[in-house]
Amino acid sequence: MKWDYKVFDSKDVKRDGLLKGRSRESIERFLNGLGEDGWEVVNITFRELELRSSFTGVAKRPVGEDD
Repeated sequence: MKWDYKVFDSKDVKRDGLLKGRSRESIERFLNGLGEDGWEVVNITFRELELRSSFTGVAKRPVGEDD
């Protein structure tokens, strides 16, 4: 089987407000959206630095799945 891969990070998640960060709920919506589009998260790394959280991950799906 052939795979498409997607690299994503916390910058891809919509902020909850102009001066607010990204909430757990907005991150969950983003990840659920990937799943709805056929992507399976195969790796994700969370980091915290100076009270800010960020993450980077990789997802895959079979070649030919719609965006």
